[in-house]
Amino acid sequence: MAGLILAVLTFVSAIGAQLNTLSDRELDSKELRKRYLVEALGALGESKLRRIVVLEFLLSLPFLVVLLVVQPKIVLIVLWVIGHFLAYAYSASPLRLKCRSWLAMVSLLLVLSVLPVSFVYYAFADVLEPLFVLFLVGQALNVYAVIVPTETRDYWIDGANGVTTMTVRLGLVRASVLAMVFLVVGGVLMVAAFVVAVYATIPLLLVALVAVLAADTLIFRNYWKLYKLSKQYSVARDASVAEEIVELSARNPRWINLAQQSIVVLSIALIVAKFLFCSRLIEMRFR
Repeated sequence: MAGLILAVLTFVSAIGAQLNTLSDRELDSKELRKRYLVEALGALGESKLRRIVVLEFLLSLPFLVVLLVVQPKIVLIVLWVIGHFLAYAYSASPLRLKCRSWLAMVSLLLVLSVLPVSFVYYAFADVLEPLFVLFLVGQALNVYAVIVPTETRDYWIDGANGVTTMTVRLGLVRASVLAMVFLVVGGVLMVAAFVVAVYATIPLLLVALVAVLAADTLIFRNYWKLYKLSKQYSVARDASVAEEIVELSARNPRWINLAQQSIVVLSIALIVAKFLFCSRLIEMRFR
């Protein structure tokens, strides 16, 4: 089950990333930090990459079919179709949702969090539990919070080329505030759901919260630096300050890894708690 789910989600994410590379070739060519993408695409060739995308889609179908044989659920098909649609619509014309501020944010929340997490959940569960919804909302906010610095890094190039991300729409200062708010609120919601789900089963698992607290604290400190630099830039419009903002926000992949790893730790603890809970029910039944 885990292998089938991983294969299906990996193909969807790969297709989305490759379509984004194809759609943003001209835009990326103007950004020094992304020249390697343009060079790699040029070496491979656009037509070959398009064929690879089609091949990946065809290869993903057998995994989906087998998964549906094991778990014949309509909701899995619906989530899979929406995921592929957004993988295309987010980057490619004519929709190109990444240029549409609020729609860009909603698309990212769906693609990076809600859809894949829900896909995994429904592959194993039949009923939508309130605690899962609470955890999912917190995780989605947390995920978007660590995406904002990516938009911050591209703020100037996006604004100059008509790519209206949420950061371009809000401005650097308000976008950095939004990132901090989402990080804190998302963390609180995830922790609340985790505590309620785990405490009654085995309180010792609450030690997993250390991973979230440590990761969010480190990320928040960097976001606070971005906020102060953004405030400084809004007053002086200093090119050196802008470069500092770009350099700091370019470290974002490390923060994304930290956030993802902390969520993985919580997810593993939740699985352990669920397993122990089910084991106790079985033991009580046989008594």
